[in-house]
Amino acid sequence: MAKAGAKDRKMGSLAAQRRKRVRILLIAVLVAALGATGTVLAVTRPDLGLSADATTTATNPAPPPVLPTPQVAPVPDDAPMPTPAGLAAALAPGLANPDLGTFTGVVSDAATGAVLWSQGPDAPMVPASTTKVLTATAALLALGPEHRVATRVVRGETPGQIVLVGGGDPTMTAQPAGQPGFYPGAARLDDLAAQVRNSGVVVDSVVVDNGAYAGPALAQGWFPADVGAGYIAPMEPVMLDGGRLRPLEDESPRSATPALDTGRLLAAALGADPAAVTVGTAPSGAAPLASVESAPLRDRLGQMMGHSDNVLAEAVGREIAMKAGMEPSFGGAVAAISQTLVAGGFDVGGLTLHDASGLSVDDRIPARLLDRALTAAAGDSAPKLRPLLDYLPVAGATGTLSDRYASGDRNGAGWVRAKTGTLSAASALAGYVTDVGNRVLTFSLMSNDRPPQVSRPALDALASTLRSCGCQ
Repeated sequence: MAKAGAKDRKMGSLAAQRRKRVRILLIAVLVAALGATGTVLAVTRPDLGLSADATTTATNPAPPPVLPTPQVAPVPDDAPMPTPAGLAAALAPGLANPDLGTFTGVVSDAATGAVLWSQGPDAPMVPASTTKVLTATAALLALGPEHRVATRVVRGETPGQIVLVGGGDPTMTAQPAGQPGFYPGAARLDDLAAQVRNSGVVVDSVVVDNGAYAGPALAQGWFPADVGAGYIAPMEPVMLDGGRLRPLEDESPRSATPALDTGRLLAAALGADPAAVTVGTAPSGAAPLASVESAPLRDRLGQMMGHSDNVLAEAVGREIAMKAGMEPSFGGAVAAISQTLVAGGFDVGGLTLHDASGLSVDDRIPARLLDRALTAAAGDSAPKLRPLLDYLPVAGATGTLSDRYASGDRNGAGWVRAKTGTLSAASALAGYVTDVGNRVLTFSLMSNDRPPQVSRPALDALASTLRSCGCQ
């Protein structure tokens, strides 16, 4: 037992020594780690033979500064301008393509506005959705980027009756809170309903007031079948997700009664009978109960251009008409757009519009006018128009150009930015591109009398040529 006890004491002594060495080793590691960060460590441990004077100091030099490495740089001021002769020679093979049908076009230098090439620049052409370039131009000149549209609810003529008053916002959504509608940043029907409930009014009937708009709901040159096909809805001053029956689907079939649909959903949210919703007029001086606003114009123009949204374009056209004091109808909208362009210094000779979206087959725009709007936006003379350039889809990447330049000829991918236009026998492309010499060129290319599956590749090839041609 004594032998065993001595062994235990000896083993205990050895274990204590090991623990002391481990503690010293751990402290040494800690001192080294803190010293590597420039930290001063003072340790006092009499049991380990360390005193307050045992101080370890280590300082590393400061790391080198992190410098920005921008990957986007402005084009140089002295980038060479293509010569008219060089540009004509480069475009000649593409222009010989019969798939272009009846074709007109203009190419200009963005910085100076000088026309470098043109073919039939003053000929009125079916523009399709490149019309939206002019609608956006007029909106930026007349309304400003912060302009919003309100949708209101007021008291009706009888107790328990409310009136939904449309102001011209087609972007409101009935999607539940936390779920997106088609238009990011749009007003929500749930917010209107919550405000009405908070007012204390017990609702038993809903009236929808469409008086903010005048005239027919469909424009000259539209086809009624386009409502079911998902290209347009009857133009009424209140609707949900652009009248889409499937709210998150771009070309969803549209409602034939978008304002009534909105009123019915509001009634259901407030416990009233949706089947009893009617169209009427708000009483003069009716007490307000609720109000919501659209996203600012700058956001809605981006959505209009990116998706080539016809309903949104028509609503913006009426906003321009209201600002100009004109009738909020198709006729008033196109008159206000034209008047605003003239006031902005644009020559509107050859312009004939029946809508603000370009869906009408009876619209006509000369290539010259589209190109002038783009050079104005790219130059220094009209700073209000500069946002127009940011609204244009990017080839092979965004909006209506996302599936073009994605395969085959990719010279224009990422470089061409343009508004597309497509109807059954018309295609157009209007935008700008930076060529290989770092010169920015604006262009308007318009094809009529050919189906889009034929003419669009031919137009895309011309825009790619502008990108790849130094043209000196």
